[in-house]
Amino acid sequence: MSKDLLMEIGTEEIPAHFMPAILQQLKEKAEEKFTELHIDFSETKTYGTPRRLALLIKDLAKKQSDISTEHKGPSVKIAFDNDNNPTKAAIGFARGKNIDVNELTVRDGYIYAVVHEHGSRTIDLLSEILPQLIEGLNFPKNMRWGTLDFRFVRPIRWIVALFDSEVIPFTTANVHSGNKTRGHRFLSDGEHIIENASDYKKTMKKLFIIVDQNKRRDMIKEQINRLAAENNGHAQITEDLLEEVTYLVEYPTALCGKFEEKYLNLPKEAVITPMREHQRYFPVTDAAGKLLPLFITIRNGGDNALATVQHGNERVLRARLADAQFFFDEDRKKKLVDYLDKLKTVVFQEGLGSVYDKALRLQKLTAYLADACKTAPSVKKSAERAALLAKADLVTGMVCEFTELQGIMGREYALLDNEGDEVAKAIDEHYMPRFAGDKLPSTVSGQLVSLADKIDTIAATFSRGLIPTGSQDPFALRRQALGIVNTIINAKMNISLNSFIKESLNLLSIDEDKQKDLSANIINFIKLRLKNVLAEANIRYDIVDSVLNNINDIYAVYKKALSLDNKLTSADLTGIVQSFVRVSNIAKQDVLNIDESLFTCPEETTLYQNYSKVKDAVRLSGDDYDAVIDKLALLSAPIDRFFDAVMVMDKDEKIKNNRLALLKNIDNLIKATADFSKIVL
Repeated sequence: MSKDLLMEIGTEEIPAHFMPAILQQLKEKAEEKFTELHIDFSETKTYGTPRRLALLIKDLAKKQSDISTEHKGPSVKIAFDNDNNPTKAAIGFARGKNIDVNELTVRDGYIYAVVHEHGSRTIDLLSEILPQLIEGLNFPKNMRWGTLDFRFVRPIRWIVALFDSEVIPFTTANVHSGNKTRGHRFLSDGEHIIENASDYKKTMKKLFIIVDQNKRRDMIKEQINRLAAENNGHAQITEDLLEEVTYLVEYPTALCGKFEEKYLNLPKEAVITPMREHQRYFPVTDAAGKLLPLFITIRNGGDNALATVQHGNERVLRARLADAQFFFDEDRKKKLVDYLDKLKTVVFQEGLGSVYDKALRLQKLTAYLADACKTAPSVKKSAERAALLAKADLVTGMVCEFTELQGIMGREYALLDNEGDEVAKAIDEHYMPRFAGDKLPSTVSGQLVSLADKIDTIAATFSRGLIPTGSQDPFALRRQALGIVNTIINAKMNISLNSFIKESLNLLSIDEDKQKDLSANIINFIKLRLKNVLAEANIRYDIVDSVLNNINDIYAVYKKALSLDNKLTSADLTGIVQSFVRVSNIAKQDVLNIDESLFTCPEETTLYQNYSKVKDAVRLSGDDYDAVIDKLALLSAPIDRFFDAVMVMDKDEKIKNNRLALLKNIDNLIKATADFSKIVL
């Protein structure tokens, strides 16, 4: 027999962006707890609104499962004397397991105690389990209230705890559990009784609470799309805003508002940003993607006095758009390039000058990178100009008021100043990717400026000793490094990371004696991000480890990993890997000069000749690493014959060193592609 369990934690309004993680955490902790206690259940659900967290467990067993466990004790020789009577050791072991000594069993020369534990009634355990679940939740930020030494995401106002219809009594934060909940703040008054746990969703709907967040999300999306279609438009729904709005309301009702068409003359993002980021409104476009003077928002309530609510929302947005228009008009009194001087008043980082100084470094670093990539002169010129102007919009009125528009307004102002499409787009793209999953720069100029900006920020921050540790990354350097790795791979750039970092450190005027350690730290930092990128590409961990011995050319490392993963997945390379590992194990000494006259065995000569051919073939294969691996595989058989016939550690020092030199050269050739000793067969 089983029953349904309901626990609802009523609170003050919880921040919307906390909710998904909290609900997932509550679900996992509950499942873990009941599994640990051997209490069976069929399904666990968590529900959440701004004012409540709810746990609903279906078909929870009325009692714990009975458990039998076997415990191994001392050997028979120790447990029994010569007359086969139990010794103190056996008696003590039995007492410790709460069984009679006569219940011990003998097997394999040892005694065993089989302990049978009868499960307790679930109802007797829930008064301890449920408060433990509440107190065990972790939050990004906690609150304390009153005189309580209790922390929670927001103050707890009521708790519902039901096992079917039976109340589970306990007290948390001075709040006593019961069967009374609260409905919508404005559409429902006072407390209301939940008769049975299985009635939860139905009861809450009567109280104007759509407690299932997935149901609310679907309702919101359907209402938005319907309203947009009724107004001959298409709603621009982003998943992050949809999720946030879902956890801002308990009973969603969509409404459509309007704003003056004159604001459509502003750049599209200057209108969308106040809507989406500040007011949580959904923009509406026509079939061609052109912005319409409409917005859709979600009211937390029914359709009563909807026109009044619409008017209020329109008035708020009108004020925001009027601000945007004012700042835009003020900004356009000067050209974008004229804002460069004002960057001298903005500190980049302590001891590292102003943002203007950074802009000059970006211009030089972009030029260096353009030359390294053999970029066309016209593209290099555009990239340099974009690098100089990239930060200029930071001191414009629009970006100071709407910080989310950095780069975007730079792009728009550059277009209005006739700087050219390439320059304008690069100014916007140099911030990409702005967040996890964001798109990468698509133009060459944008890629160059983006890489220059990110490596300058990382190098500058590292030079101040502010290296991210644990979860602390105030300058978002991990995101910057990931951006570097993904941009290089996406752009298929073959650049020297070591030289790139050195150039950046030189432009920061870092002392030569400090550069070596700084460069090594930056390389290792970027290596970890590259490792993550390769892992996300579903490349085996051992293959990832095998190609990370040198990440100077990030794109080459990426291609090596893909080729090696493909080869090891599609063919049996066990013998080849073993051959290469044999070479690696013995080629430890850094001896490189080979003297053919010192060869005494034909297997030495054969191996050297094959090495010479493969070395040339590998060089001709370039960055076709499928072909490179195929060429290297040709060394496997000669290597095996060499080891079968030749004693490497010959008594003659010259012969020994010559053989070690041959193996070392082969090992270097192989490891230029991968360290096969890291491969797990």
